[in-house]
Amino acid sequence: MPQLSGPLRAVDLMSFEPERVRWAIKNLSRGNAGKLLRYWEFWAREDQLPPKCQWSSWVLLGGRGSGKTRAGAEWVRALAQMKCQRPLRIALVGATIHDVREVMIEGNSGLKAISDLSNRPKYSSSRRQLKWKNGTVAQAFSAEDADSLRGPQFDAAWADEFCAWKDPSHCLAMLRMGLRLGQNPKLVVTTTPKPLPALKNLLAEPGLVMSHARTSDNPHLSAAFLNQMRGLYANTALGRQELDGELIEDPPGGLWNRRQIELAIEPPPADFERIVVAVDPPAGAGKESAACGIIVAGLIKAGTMSKVWVLADRTVHGLMPTGWAKAVCAAWHDFEADSVVAEANQGGEMVRTILQLADKTLPVTLVHARRGKRIRAEPVAALYCRGMVAHADSFPELEDEMCWFGTEGNTKSPDRMDALVWAVWSLLLNQNGSPRMRVL
Repeated sequence: MPQLSGPLRAVDLMSFEPERVRWAIKNLSRGNAGKLLRYWEFWAREDQLPPKCQWSSWVLLGGRGSGKTRAGAEWVRALAQMKCQRPLRIALVGATIHDVREVMIEGNSGLKAISDLSNRPKYSSSRRQLKWKNGTVAQAFSAEDADSLRGPQFDAAWADEFCAWKDPSHCLAMLRMGLRLGQNPKLVVTTTPKPLPALKNLLAEPGLVMSHARTSDNPHLSAAFLNQMRGLYANTALGRQELDGELIEDPPGGLWNRRQIELAIEPPPADFERIVVAVDPPAGAGKESAACGIIVAGLIKAGTMSKVWVLADRTVHGLMPTGWAKAVCAAWHDFEADSVVAEANQGGEMVRTILQLADKTLPVTLVHARRGKRIRAEPVAALYCRGMVAHADSFPELEDEMCWFGTEGNTKSPDRMDALVWAVWSLLLNQNGSPRMRVL
Protein backbone atom coordinates (compact mmCIF):
# COMPACT_ATOMS: atom_id res chain seq x y z
CA MET A 1 0.00 0.00 0.00
CA PRO A 2 1.36 3.49 -0.83
CA GLN A 3 2.93 5.51 2.00
CA LEU A 4 1.33 8.88 2.75
CA SER A 5 3.21 11.92 4.02
CA GLY A 6 0.06 13.58 5.38
CA PRO A 7 -3.62 12.92 6.14
CA LEU A 8 -5.48 10.55 3.83
CA ARG A 9 -7.36 12.36 1.06
CA ALA A 10 -9.88 11.12 -1.49
CA VAL A 11 -7.37 11.79 -4.29
CA ASP A 12 -4.97 9.38 -2.59
CA LEU A 13 -7.39 6.50 -3.18
CA MET A 14 -6.46 6.54 -6.86
CA SER A 15 -3.07 5.06 -5.93
CA PHE A 16 -4.53 2.34 -3.70
CA GLU A 17 -5.42 -1.15 -4.85
CA PRO A 18 -9.13 -1.11 -5.85
CA GLU A 19 -9.88 -4.27 -3.83
CA ARG A 20 -8.53 -2.73 -0.64
CA VAL A 21 -10.55 0.47 -1.21
CA ARG A 22 -13.78 -1.48 -1.77
CA TRP A 23 -13.11 -3.62 1.31
CA ALA A 24 -12.43 -0.57 3.51
CA ILE A 25 -15.59 1.23 2.39
CA LYS A 26 -17.74 -1.89 2.73
CA ASN A 27 -16.58 -2.45 6.29
CA LEU A 28 -17.22 1.09 7.53
CA SER A 29 -19.87 1.28 10.22
CA ARG A 30 -22.95 3.33 9.37
CA GLY A 31 -21.88 6.06 11.77
CA ASN A 32 -18.36 6.27 10.39
CA ALA A 33 -19.65 6.24 6.82
CA GLY A 34 -21.80 9.26 7.63
CA LYS A 35 -18.85 11.04 9.21
CA LEU A 36 -16.69 10.28 6.18
CA LEU A 37 -19.29 11.80 3.85
CA ARG A 38 -19.15 15.04 5.87
CA TYR A 39 -15.36 15.08 6.28
CA TRP A 40 -14.51 17.91 3.91
CA GLU A 41 -10.73 17.68 4.34
CA PHE A 42 -10.91 14.16 2.90
CA TRP A 43 -12.95 15.03 -0.21
CA ALA A 44 -11.72 18.53 -1.04
CA ARG A 45 -9.12 19.44 -3.60
CA GLU A 46 -6.09 21.34 -2.36
CA ASP A 47 -7.33 24.61 -3.89
CA GLN A 48 -10.61 24.29 -1.94
CA LEU A 49 -8.94 24.14 1.46
CA PRO A 50 -7.92 27.21 3.48
CA PRO A 51 -4.24 28.19 3.16
CA LYS A 52 -1.87 26.46 5.55
CA CYS A 53 0.09 29.66 6.15
CA GLN A 54 -0.99 32.56 8.35
CA TRP A 55 -3.59 34.63 6.54
CA SER A 56 -6.36 37.15 7.04
CA SER A 57 -7.72 37.37 3.47
CA TRP A 58 -8.11 34.40 1.11
CA VAL A 59 -9.38 34.79 -2.47
CA LEU A 60 -10.47 31.75 -4.46
CA LEU A 61 -10.71 32.57 -8.18
CA GLY A 62 -12.64 29.84 -9.95
CA GLY A 63 -14.47 28.98 -13.13
CA ARG A 64 -18.19 28.35 -13.18
CA GLY A 65 -18.98 25.12 -11.35
CA SER A 66 -15.40 24.69 -10.11
CA GLY A 67 -16.49 24.22 -6.49
CA LYS A 68 -15.64 27.66 -5.10
CA THR A 69 -19.06 28.07 -3.45
CA ARG A 70 -18.64 24.71 -1.73
CA ALA A 71 -15.21 25.79 -0.51
CA GLY A 72 -16.62 28.99 0.99
CA ALA A 73 -19.55 27.20 2.60
CA GLU A 74 -17.31 24.50 4.09
CA TRP A 75 -15.03 27.15 5.56
CA VAL A 76 -17.99 28.85 7.25
CA ARG A 77 -19.36 25.51 8.48
CA ALA A 78 -16.01 24.64 10.05
CA LEU A 79 -15.93 28.00 11.83
CA ALA A 80 -19.50 27.56 13.11
CA GLN A 81 -18.68 24.15 14.56
CA MET A 82 -15.51 25.25 16.37
CA LYS A 83 -15.49 25.21 20.15
CA CYS A 84 -15.11 28.86 21.12
CA GLN A 85 -15.49 30.87 24.30
CA ARG A 86 -18.46 32.66 22.75
CA PRO A 87 -20.68 32.25 19.69
CA LEU A 88 -19.16 33.68 16.51
CA ARG A 89 -20.68 36.30 14.27
CA ILE A 90 -20.17 35.75 10.54
CA ALA A 91 -21.15 37.92 7.56
CA LEU A 92 -22.45 36.35 4.33
CA VAL A 93 -22.34 38.86 1.47
CA GLY A 94 -23.61 38.21 -2.06
CA ALA A 95 -24.61 40.30 -5.05
CA THR A 96 -28.25 40.29 -3.85
CA ILE A 97 -30.16 38.90 -0.88
CA HIS A 98 -31.69 36.39 -3.28
CA ASP A 99 -28.20 35.15 -4.20
CA VAL A 100 -27.21 34.82 -0.54
CA ARG A 101 -30.30 32.80 0.29
CA GLU A 102 -30.55 30.67 -2.86
CA VAL A 103 -26.81 29.99 -3.37
CA MET A 104 -24.83 30.54 -0.19
CA ILE A 105 -27.43 29.23 2.28
CA GLU A 106 -29.96 26.96 0.54
CA GLY A 107 -28.16 26.05 -2.69
CA ASN A 108 -26.84 22.58 -3.53
CA SER A 109 -23.45 23.57 -2.14
CA GLY A 110 -24.87 25.99 0.43
CA LEU A 111 -24.54 25.94 4.20
CA LYS A 112 -27.75 24.04 4.91
CA ALA A 113 -27.12 21.34 2.30
CA ILE A 114 -23.60 20.52 3.49
CA SER A 115 -24.47 20.41 7.21
CA ASP A 116 -25.21 17.26 9.15
CA LEU A 117 -28.88 16.84 10.07
CA SER A 118 -27.96 16.85 13.75
CA ASN A 119 -26.37 20.31 13.46
CA ARG A 120 -28.12 21.96 10.55
CA PRO A 121 -28.51 25.72 11.01
CA LYS A 122 -31.91 27.37 10.81
CA TYR A 123 -32.54 30.36 8.56
CA SER A 124 -34.85 33.18 9.57
CA SER A 125 -35.80 35.08 6.43
CA SER A 126 -37.32 37.97 8.41
CA ARG A 127 -34.06 38.58 10.31
CA ARG A 128 -31.82 37.35 7.45
CA GLN A 129 -29.96 35.17 9.91
CA LEU A 130 -28.62 31.64 9.85
CA LYS A 131 -28.21 30.27 13.38
CA TRP A 132 -26.47 27.15 14.71
CA LYS A 133 -27.25 25.32 17.95
CA ASN A 134 -24.14 26.70 19.65
CA GLY A 135 -25.37 30.26 19.11
CA THR A 136 -23.11 31.15 16.17
CA VAL A 137 -24.93 33.43 13.75
CA ALA A 138 -24.30 34.13 10.06
CA GLN A 139 -25.95 37.36 8.89
CA ALA A 140 -26.97 37.78 5.23
CA PHE A 141 -26.16 41.03 3.41
CA SER A 142 -26.68 42.29 -0.12
CA ALA A 143 -23.94 44.17 -1.95
CA GLU A 144 -26.75 46.34 -3.32
CA ASP A 145 -27.09 47.83 0.17
CA ALA A 146 -23.48 48.30 1.31
CA ASP A 147 -24.48 50.75 4.02
CA SER A 148 -26.32 47.97 5.88
CA LEU A 149 -22.82 46.78 6.85
CA ARG A 150 -22.09 49.95 8.81
CA GLY A 151 -23.51 48.87 12.17
CA PRO A 152 -22.75 45.15 12.69
CA GLN A 153 -19.37 43.64 13.60
CA PHE A 154 -18.00 40.20 12.78
CA ASP A 155 -15.36 37.57 13.48
CA ALA A 156 -15.33 36.41 9.86
CA ALA A 157 -16.92 37.05 6.47
CA TRP A 158 -17.59 35.10 3.29
CA ALA A 159 -18.01 37.24 0.16
CA ASP A 160 -19.36 35.31 -2.83
CA GLU A 161 -19.17 36.36 -6.51
CA PHE A 162 -17.37 39.57 -5.62
CA CYS A 163 -17.06 40.59 -9.29
CA ALA A 164 -20.86 40.60 -9.66
CA TRP A 165 -21.35 43.14 -6.86
CA LYS A 166 -22.87 46.54 -7.66
CA ASP A 167 -19.99 48.58 -6.17
CA PRO A 168 -17.40 46.02 -5.05
CA SER A 169 -14.78 48.46 -3.74
CA HIS A 170 -17.20 50.40 -1.54
CA CYS A 171 -19.02 47.31 -0.28
CA LEU A 172 -15.77 45.54 0.55
CA ALA A 173 -14.57 48.60 2.47
CA MET A 174 -17.81 48.64 4.53
CA LEU A 175 -17.49 44.91 5.19
CA ARG A 176 -13.88 45.12 6.30
CA MET A 177 -14.57 47.93 8.74
CA GLY A 178 -16.97 45.56 10.48
CA LEU A 179 -14.43 42.71 10.65
CA ARG A 180 -13.21 43.67 14.11
CA LEU A 181 -14.17 40.84 16.47
CA GLY A 182 -11.69 38.31 17.80
CA GLN A 183 -7.91 38.18 17.61
CA ASN A 184 -7.65 37.46 13.88
CA PRO A 185 -10.77 38.28 11.82
CA LYS A 186 -10.75 36.52 8.46
CA LEU A 187 -12.21 37.26 5.03
CA VAL A 188 -12.85 34.70 2.29
CA VAL A 189 -13.74 35.86 -1.23
CA THR A 190 -14.98 33.36 -3.82
CA THR A 191 -15.57 34.65 -7.32
CA THR A 192 -15.28 34.09 -11.04
CA PRO A 193 -12.83 36.83 -12.06
CA LYS A 194 -13.55 39.86 -14.19
CA PRO A 195 -11.05 42.57 -15.12
CA LEU A 196 -12.37 45.03 -12.53
CA PRO A 197 -10.17 47.57 -10.72
CA ALA A 198 -11.69 46.38 -7.43
CA LEU A 199 -10.49 42.81 -7.99
CA LYS A 200 -7.05 43.90 -9.19
CA ASN A 201 -6.63 46.11 -6.14
CA LEU A 202 -7.74 43.27 -3.88
CA LEU A 203 -5.29 40.80 -5.42
CA ALA A 204 -2.46 43.33 -5.05
CA GLU A 205 -2.92 43.64 -1.29
CA PRO A 206 0.12 42.54 0.74
CA GLY A 207 -0.40 39.30 2.63
CA LEU A 208 -3.41 38.19 0.59
CA VAL A 209 -3.45 34.49 -0.33
CA MET A 210 -5.01 33.36 -3.62
CA SER A 211 -6.18 29.95 -4.84
CA HIS A 212 -7.27 29.07 -8.35
CA ALA A 213 -9.70 26.47 -9.70
CA ARG A 214 -10.99 25.58 -13.17
CA THR A 215 -14.40 24.24 -14.11
CA SER A 216 -12.74 21.06 -15.38
CA ASP A 217 -11.21 20.46 -11.93
CA ASN A 218 -14.63 19.45 -10.60
CA PRO A 219 -14.85 15.64 -11.01
CA HIS A 220 -18.62 15.68 -10.41
CA LEU A 221 -19.45 17.54 -13.62
CA SER A 222 -20.58 15.41 -16.55
CA ALA A 223 -18.20 14.72 -19.41
CA ALA A 224 -20.94 15.82 -21.84
CA PHE A 225 -21.13 19.27 -20.23
CA LEU A 226 -17.35 19.70 -20.14
CA ASN A 227 -16.97 18.59 -23.76
CA GLN A 228 -19.70 20.97 -24.88
CA MET A 229 -18.09 23.90 -23.02
CA ARG A 230 -14.68 23.08 -24.49
CA GLY A 231 -16.15 22.88 -27.97
CA LEU A 232 -17.92 26.23 -27.64
CA TYR A 233 -15.49 28.29 -25.61
CA ALA A 234 -12.07 26.61 -25.50
CA ASN A 235 -9.24 29.16 -25.78
CA THR A 236 -11.61 32.11 -26.08
CA ALA A 237 -11.34 35.02 -23.67
CA LEU A 238 -14.82 34.20 -22.34
CA GLY A 239 -13.88 30.56 -21.79
CA ARG A 240 -10.61 31.41 -20.09
CA GLN A 241 -12.46 33.77 -17.75
CA GLU A 242 -15.67 31.86 -17.03
CA LEU A 243 -14.35 28.27 -17.22
CA ASP A 244 -10.65 28.51 -16.36
CA GLY A 245 -11.01 31.28 -13.80
CA GLU A 246 -8.35 33.48 -15.39
CA LEU A 247 -8.24 37.22 -14.96
CA ILE A 248 -8.46 38.37 -18.59
CA GLU A 249 -8.28 42.03 -19.48
CA ASP A 250 -7.44 44.40 -22.32
CA PRO A 251 -5.23 47.10 -20.82
CA PRO A 252 -5.58 50.61 -22.28
CA GLY A 253 -3.22 51.63 -25.05
CA GLY A 254 -3.09 48.31 -26.91
CA LEU A 255 -3.36 48.01 -30.69
CA TRP A 256 -5.70 45.01 -30.48
CA ASN A 257 -8.51 43.84 -28.21
CA ARG A 258 -9.76 40.32 -27.57
CA ARG A 259 -13.24 40.89 -28.97
CA GLN A 260 -11.73 42.07 -32.24
CA ILE A 261 -9.47 38.99 -32.43
CA GLU A 262 -12.29 36.57 -31.60
CA LEU A 263 -14.41 38.06 -34.38
CA ALA A 264 -11.50 37.43 -36.76
CA ILE A 265 -11.56 33.65 -36.20
CA GLU A 266 -12.74 32.01 -39.45
CA PRO A 267 -12.29 28.59 -41.04
CA PRO A 268 -9.38 28.81 -43.48
CA PRO A 269 -9.75 28.06 -47.19
CA ALA A 270 -8.35 24.87 -48.64
CA ASP A 271 -5.73 26.52 -50.84
CA PHE A 272 -3.54 29.60 -50.51
CA GLU A 273 -1.74 31.78 -52.99
CA ARG A 274 1.31 31.80 -50.73
CA ILE A 275 2.27 30.53 -47.27
CA VAL A 276 5.12 31.84 -45.13
CA VAL A 277 6.71 30.87 -41.85
CA ALA A 278 7.72 34.04 -40.01
CA VAL A 279 10.44 33.86 -37.36
CA ASP A 280 11.45 36.25 -34.60
CA PRO A 281 14.74 34.65 -33.46
CA PRO A 282 15.86 34.88 -29.83
CA ALA A 283 18.17 37.76 -28.99
CA GLY A 284 21.68 36.46 -29.65
CA ALA A 285 21.48 33.75 -32.26
CA GLY A 286 24.15 31.65 -30.60
CA LYS A 287 22.58 31.52 -27.16
CA GLU A 288 19.83 29.61 -25.44
CA SER A 289 16.86 31.92 -24.99
CA ALA A 290 13.36 32.09 -23.58
CA ALA A 291 11.36 32.11 -26.82
CA CYS A 292 11.61 32.01 -30.59
CA GLY A 293 8.46 33.39 -32.19
CA ILE A 294 7.26 31.19 -35.08
CA ILE A 295 4.00 32.06 -36.89
CA VAL A 296 2.60 30.40 -40.02
CA ALA A 297 0.33 32.50 -42.27
CA GLY A 298 -1.25 32.13 -45.71
CA LEU A 299 -2.48 34.58 -48.35
CA ILE A 300 -5.53 34.30 -50.60
CA LYS A 301 -6.56 36.65 -53.41
CA ALA A 302 -10.06 37.16 -54.74
CA GLY A 303 -10.15 39.75 -57.48
CA THR A 304 -8.71 42.95 -56.07
CA MET A 305 -9.11 41.75 -52.48
CA SER A 306 -6.39 39.99 -50.52
CA LYS A 307 -6.64 38.39 -47.10
CA VAL A 308 -4.21 36.71 -44.71
CA TRP A 309 -5.00 33.77 -42.44
CA VAL A 310 -2.88 33.09 -39.35
CA LEU A 311 -2.66 29.30 -39.51
CA ALA A 312 -0.47 28.29 -36.57
CA ASP A 313 1.59 29.48 -33.64
CA ARG A 314 4.64 27.21 -33.48
CA THR A 315 6.61 29.35 -31.00
CA VAL A 316 9.15 27.40 -28.91
CA HIS A 317 10.81 28.19 -25.60
CA GLY A 318 14.22 27.64 -24.07
CA LEU A 319 15.88 25.92 -27.03
CA MET A 320 19.38 26.28 -28.38
CA PRO A 321 19.63 27.58 -31.98
CA THR A 322 19.62 24.08 -33.47
CA GLY A 323 16.39 23.38 -31.59
CA TRP A 324 14.40 26.38 -32.75
CA ALA A 325 15.79 26.01 -36.28
CA LYS A 326 14.36 22.48 -36.39
CA ALA A 327 10.99 23.82 -35.19
CA VAL A 328 11.00 26.36 -38.03
CA CYS A 329 11.91 23.65 -40.53
CA ALA A 330 9.11 21.41 -39.24
CA ALA A 331 6.55 24.21 -39.67
CA TRP A 332 7.82 24.83 -43.22
CA HIS A 333 7.37 21.15 -44.11
CA ASP A 334 4.04 20.68 -42.29
CA PHE A 335 2.34 23.57 -44.09
CA GLU A 336 4.25 23.21 -47.37
CA ALA A 337 5.21 26.85 -47.02
CA ASP A 338 6.77 28.85 -49.82
CA SER A 339 9.34 30.67 -47.74
CA VAL A 340 10.70 31.47 -44.31
CA VAL A 341 10.85 35.13 -43.31
CA ALA A 342 13.27 35.76 -40.44
CA GLU A 343 14.21 38.97 -38.66
CA ALA A 344 17.97 39.50 -38.80
CA ASN A 345 18.39 42.44 -36.42
CA GLN A 346 19.94 40.29 -33.72
CA GLY A 347 21.95 37.75 -35.68
CA GLY A 348 22.41 38.96 -39.26
CA GLU A 349 23.53 36.30 -41.72
CA MET A 350 24.07 33.94 -38.79
CA VAL A 351 20.28 33.50 -38.62
CA ARG A 352 20.21 32.22 -42.22
CA THR A 353 23.12 29.88 -41.52
CA ILE A 354 21.44 28.41 -38.41
CA LEU A 355 18.16 27.85 -40.24
CA GLN A 356 19.76 26.23 -43.27
CA LEU A 357 21.79 23.90 -41.07
CA ALA A 358 18.43 22.30 -40.21
CA ASP A 359 17.62 21.99 -43.93
CA LYS A 360 19.89 23.38 -46.63
CA THR A 361 16.92 23.72 -49.02
CA LEU A 362 15.07 26.06 -46.66
CA PRO A 363 14.21 29.25 -48.64
CA VAL A 364 15.13 31.92 -46.10
CA THR A 365 14.42 35.62 -46.60
CA LEU A 366 16.06 37.86 -44.01
CA VAL A 367 14.41 41.15 -43.09
CA HIS A 368 15.88 43.97 -41.07
CA ALA A 369 13.65 46.37 -39.13
CA ARG A 370 14.42 50.04 -39.62
CA ARG A 371 11.59 51.30 -37.38
CA GLY A 372 10.36 50.39 -33.90
CA LYS A 373 8.04 47.48 -33.14
CA ARG A 374 4.96 49.67 -32.62
CA ILE A 375 5.42 51.49 -35.94
CA ARG A 376 5.67 48.10 -37.70
CA ALA A 377 2.66 46.75 -35.83
CA GLU A 378 0.26 49.66 -36.37
CA PRO A 379 -0.42 48.95 -40.08
CA VAL A 380 -1.03 45.29 -39.24
CA ALA A 381 -3.54 46.25 -36.53
CA ALA A 382 -5.26 48.47 -39.11
CA LEU A 383 -5.62 45.45 -41.43
CA TYR A 384 -7.41 43.57 -38.63
CA CYS A 385 -9.86 46.47 -38.38
CA ARG A 386 -10.49 46.24 -42.12
CA GLY A 387 -11.14 42.48 -41.92
CA MET A 388 -8.05 41.64 -43.98
CA VAL A 389 -6.49 39.31 -41.40
CA ALA A 390 -8.20 36.23 -39.95
CA HIS A 391 -7.18 33.51 -37.49
CA ALA A 392 -7.79 29.88 -38.36
CA ASP A 393 -8.12 29.03 -34.65
CA SER A 394 -7.70 30.49 -31.18
CA PHE A 395 -4.08 31.14 -30.21
CA PRO A 396 -4.31 32.26 -26.55
CA GLU A 397 -0.65 33.11 -25.95
CA LEU A 398 -0.39 35.02 -29.22
CA GLU A 399 -3.61 36.90 -28.35
CA ASP A 400 -2.21 37.82 -24.94
CA GLU A 401 0.89 39.33 -26.53
CA MET A 402 -1.17 41.21 -29.11
CA CYS A 403 -3.48 42.76 -26.51
CA TRP A 404 -0.70 43.61 -24.04
CA PHE A 405 1.79 44.97 -26.57
CA GLY A 406 2.55 48.65 -26.10
CA THR A 407 0.55 49.01 -22.88
CA GLU A 408 1.87 50.67 -19.76
CA GLY A 409 3.89 48.43 -17.47
CA ASN A 410 4.22 45.57 -19.96
CA THR A 411 7.88 44.56 -20.29
CA LYS A 412 7.50 41.09 -21.78
CA SER A 413 9.13 40.58 -25.17
CA PRO A 414 6.37 40.10 -27.82
CA ASP A 415 8.09 37.27 -29.71
CA ARG A 416 4.89 35.77 -31.15
CA MET A 417 3.41 39.14 -32.07
CA ASP A 418 6.66 40.21 -33.74
CA ALA A 419 6.61 37.08 -35.89
CA LEU A 420 2.95 37.73 -36.73
CA VAL A 421 3.80 41.26 -37.86
CA TRP A 422 6.62 40.00 -40.11
CA ALA A 423 4.25 37.42 -41.64
CA VAL A 424 1.57 39.98 -42.50
CA TRP A 425 4.13 42.47 -43.80
CA SER A 426 5.58 39.77 -46.04
CA LEU A 427 2.21 38.68 -47.44
CA LEU A 428 0.29 41.95 -47.69
CA LEU A 429 2.16 45.12 -46.89
CA ASN A 430 5.49 44.45 -48.57
CA GLN A 431 3.72 44.75 -51.92
CA ASN A 432 1.55 47.76 -51.05
CA GLY A 433 3.69 50.78 -50.31
CA SER A 434 6.74 51.29 -48.15
CA PRO A 435 7.17 48.31 -45.82
CA ARG A 436 9.47 50.09 -43.38
CA MET A 437 11.74 47.05 -43.50
CA ARG A 438 14.74 46.16 -45.57
CA VAL A 439 15.13 42.74 -47.22
CA LEU A 440 18.63 41.37 -46.93
